Amino acid sequence: MHRFAQMEKISLYGLSENEIYVLLEPYGFSSANAHELAVNIYKRRYRSFDDFIKIPERLRSVLKSDFCTGYSEFVDSYKSDDNTVKYLFRTDDGRQFEAVYIPDGKRHTVCVSTQSGCRMGCMFCVSGSFGFHGNLEVSEILNQVLGIPPSELITHVVFMGMGEPLDNFENVVRAVKALTAQWGMALSPVHVTVSTVGIKDAFSSFLLQSDCNLTLSLHSPFPDERLQFIPAEKRNPFNDVLAEMKRAILRKGRRLSVAYIMIEGLNDTERHLNELIVLLKDTGIRVNLLPYHSAGNNNLMPSSAEKLHYFKHSLVIAGISASVRKSRGEDIAAACGLLAARLAGRRC
Repeated sequence: MHRFAQMEKISLYGLSENEIYVLLEPYGFSSANAHELAVNIYKRRYRSFDDFIKIPERLRSVLKSDFCTGYSEFVDSYKSDDNTVKYLFRTDDGRQFEAVYIPDGKRHTVCVSTQSGCRMGCMFCVSGSFGFHGNLEVSEILNQVLGIPPSELITHVVFMGMGEPLDNFENVVRAVKALTAQWGMALSPVHVTVSTVGIKDAFSSFLLQSDCNLTLSLHSPFPDERLQFIPAEKRNPFNDVLAEMKRAILRKGRRLSVAYIMIEGLNDTERHLNELIVLLKDTGIRVNLLPYHSAGNNNLMPSSAEKLHYFKHSLVIAGISASVRKSRGEDIAAACGLLAARLAGRRC
């Protein structure tokens, strides 16, 4: 929920049209007024009440007095040679988090964070080494979409930034609703993807509460080996989560996937490939193959491009949908947590 009791002004980002009406009714305003506020926020992407149209001046005065849109300007940004842009944000209490804008033809994706840092401790992820500094509010999550310069271009949103989305379940569900609801940004649920290490109970709940895509970070088809990469495997065995994915009844277009970061010599052998095929054949679950994005804090190396494409070809031949995801923004440290960690290091 919003930190109403802790904030002088109530943020509108993340509120439904009906929730806005409930807040405005005591002031004597109508559901039609609430509708116009939602349109100004989510459809027109207006960030200042001065820009809002089709609202009475008395309502504008009330808004300025008791509310805020939720907009907060990013504090830094870096643009890559491939036009990927990383934005650094900072909460009111100084916690840092990042969003990455990725243009690709007609597809404009923003990768958002759900926490400042992360407490999952995955071996290959910089966000965990940055430390865990707390969950982001729904307004802070949505501001990464509504508050960046290319906001009006956004066609896809992926929850693959800093933090484990299902470790901040309530705020992520509220953010997803605002992104996909007709009263909100009205993105298609199949254009919103939540990536998770697989917190089982939350995973099951999200499957029921949302029609958005879900991606399981797998990275090894062997439980004992995955445990070395992802400590959450101990309490949330991936086989249990895969079983949920296999049982799921999906609306048309919804996709369940596994993400597989390929690291040279660790998880890119024939043994790994064959076990992936055993696990996923005839399930309809897609495989996204990603090259390891080196953070410079270990000796891990990405698998070769040839190896990634060999895995893809072998999976497709076995009847498993697979793709190789391009690495973007390496020259601006676009991997999750690199920018915040680097800037935090400057202050030490």
